[in-house]
Amino acid sequence: MKKLMIVLAFLILGVTQSNAQMLKFGVKAGANFASLEGDGVEGLDTYTSFHFGALLEVKVFENFSIQPELLYSSQGAKVNEENVKDINFNYITVPVLAKFYLISEKLSVEAGPQFSFLIDDNVGDQFESESFDFAAVGGLGFQFTENFFAQARYVAGLTDTTKDAEVKNRVIQVSLGYRF
Repeated sequence: MKKLMIVLAFLILGVTQSNAQMLKFGVKAGANFASLEGDGVEGLDTYTSFHFGALLEVKVFENFSIQPELLYSSQGAKVNEENVKDINFNYITVPVLAKFYLISEKLSVEAGPQFSFLIDDNVGDQFESESFDFAAVGGLGFQFTENFFAQARYVAGLTDTTKDAEVKNRVIQVSLGYRF
């Protein structure tokens, strides 16, 4: 009976350890360098803002993972006119990325869709914002240690940000994060 309990304890410990290596929870934050691109868009520059949130990495194979995230992301464009506010869209974004590790789980290539839900904007009566933005995401990740990582991404909006014009989000994101 004692031997059975010891074997059972080692079995439970092994299953727990293998599941811990399959799922990794983390947090991240960083800078956004955003702009708007489309028909008749002139006089706009890069808008520097931020993003932060949580992620879950699910290891599928040795060098392949799926990484869904839940982020708050401030995006928009800087307006080059006096007495006109910069355009600011605040989103809850949900990127779902496929991660391919290239160099011994240090360097990864990431790509996938992003679903963004507008929670606030500052455009007032200038134009009517769309409440949903769909985008394609691509980038690189680098794992410094088992826990600390950095990411750089390009987010290309595929849907219009306003109901009044064909204008899309473009964002470069640079992040630092920690995985537990």
